Amino acid sequence: MKRPILAAAAVVLLAGCTSEDGGPQTPGLEERGTVLTTVQPTRQDLTNQISLAGKVAINPIFGVVAPIAGEVRYVQRKPSTKPAEEPLWVATVWRNGQPREVTIPTGSMMAGRLMEDRSSVAKGMPVVSARHGGYGIVAEIDSAQAYRISGAVSSVTGQIKNGPGPFKCKPKGTIAALPAGTVPEPPAPTKPTSGPSGAPVPPVEAEQTQEDAPAGTEATGLQLVCTPPDTVKLINGAEVTLDVVTGKAKDALVLPVEAVAGTQGKGKVDIVDANQNRKTVDVTLGLTDGKVIQIKKGLTGDETIAIPGPNLPTAEAEPGQGQGG
Repeated sequence: MKRPILAAAAVVLLAGCTSEDGGPQTPGLEERGTVLTTVQPTRQDLTNQISLAGKVAINPIFGVVAPIAGEVRYVQRKPSTKPAEEPLWVATVWRNGQPREVTIPTGSMMAGRLMEDRSSVAKGMPVVSARHGGYGIVAEIDSAQAYRISGAVSSVTGQIKNGPGPFKCKPKGTIAALPAGTVPEPPAPTKPTSGPSGAPVPPVEAEQTQEDAPAGTEATGLQLVCTPPDTVKLINGAEVTLDVVTGKAKDALVLPVEAVAGTQGKGKVDIVDANQNRKTVDVTLGLTDGKVIQIKKGLTGDETIAIPGPNLPTAEAEPGQGQGG
């Protein structure tokens, strides 16, 4: 008769050990939301430097951008195999009745139009493709690196694998991906439809010259094109490492990249108070070297910041999104 009593007691004891909230708490595990790591902003000189893998190429394609927003109007030019001896006017962007010329640099050749004539364009949008005349270096860029290079490139240094270097490499055009470039046929000249005798005039074929080049260019991905000094011996296809510097800042206020949500323009950080409570604030971001990132606005430098930083909210689905038709 004692065994059933002991069994019932054991059941009651086990039931008392079970939490109404679910499973038992893991020993040493902090409550959800507890800040485990913090850091304070520091100041240091900062250089935004990126390493890219490239190759030597012949007559590489690069893009030329619109200097202002407006309407682009192209100059009627044929592609040529002869590099320009001075900056060559290839288009004009008009805005509020004021023109701004688009030119390709000395030593390059017009290759194609990237927009329809009289299209509306934004400042910095590629509008013309050009070919550099001779050897150049082309480095592919992945999308994660694009915004770190999207500003003005201040310097590029190249080193050819098992070859010459280091040497300065002059950037050409934009890093943006280019659509296919086209060169439309020039409008036919207006001629009389009949001769003096009234007979039809035979069509006049366009004169071909040795300087004419194949019209148009293929689309490209994100890439950096640069040209080294003439004194550097280049071999087509040789591998090159490029160190790209896009900006420098002295005595910059910085945080580890892990403490910041966002990498370009605007971001967010979590300020931690004495009671370990978090408060998310907006900050303006600057340069980054991949380890730390510049805080240009939003912090004084005396705050305590949580690591990792806040999670950016995910976009909510639009009404009707994901519903079948």
